Amino acid sequence: MVDKYGVGQDPYCPPGSTVLRNRLDLTDAETLAQAERDLSEVAAEAIDFSPPPYDLRYLQAIHRQLFADLYDWAGELRTVDISKDQTHFCVTHRIEPEANKLFKVLADANWFQELDRGALIAASAELFGDLNVVHPFREGNGRAQRILFEHIIVNAGFEISWWPVEAEEWLRANVDAVGCDYEGMVRVFERCVGGAIGVDCN
Repeated sequence: MVDKYGVGQDPYCPPGSTVLRNRLDLTDAETLAQAERDLSEVAAEAIDFSPPPYDLRYLQAIHRQLFADLYDWAGELRTVDISKDQTHFCVTHRIEPEANKLFKVLADANWFQELDRGALIAASAELFGDLNVVHPFREGNGRAQRILFEHIIVNAGFEISWWPVEAEEWLRANVDAVGCDYEGMVRVFERCVGGAIGVDCN
């Protein structure tokens, strides 16, 4: 049996099932997906912005807050290798070192705080795409990562909203970024990153 991530019998699922074990004992994939969306939306409202440093531990804390009501492993790094369609995500033993390398790039760039809007978009697009390949969690990576980048971009002094982008465009941009093609992700961030906070454009 192969689930949507192509891992065969997934240790995160009960034997013979492709539905993740969860605290609500849901056994239907669509019902679980809806519960994920509903619970994570509520949880996201309670996540406060924090200034740097931003690191893997910070991302884990976001994931834990988003999914603690649903998964026992919320905030924990995955322990199984996963892929989706033709995309192979980082193998488990490289998750931490690869993530730490990316967060060091962010820290060395002073959290992107000194970049103008165009440079911020380009840098954020590349970092987002690369971090998505690491895919540190068994599920919920995109949601946790978007909140992380909300904090990065707000801390850099700009507004951010993900509403202008459809799910299919997100998916394509992430797939292209696996091959270091960041053009789609740049277009995503171009639409999502607003003006400088506190600047009246009128």
